[in-house]
Amino acid sequence: MSDNSSNSNRMAVPQAKEAMNRFKQEVASELGVPLKEGYNGDLTSKQAGSIGGEMVKKMIMKQEEQMTK
Repeated sequence: MSDNSSNSNRMAVPQAKEAMNRFKQEVASELGVPLKEGYNGDLTSKQAGSIGGEMVKKMIMKQEEQMTK
């Protein structure tokens, strides 16, 4: 097993952590999901999944735009 299995939250680019947290907060706000700093165990799986899914969707769209330039 790789070291990543012990910490699935490890960033490939640690310097991007703050920007990713801001992005997550922005997406949660757009979706109306009450995401807060720290523990969010009170969110439903659907709410938490919607944040991650929308983040991935936006990142893919941004990459596709860059590839067509």
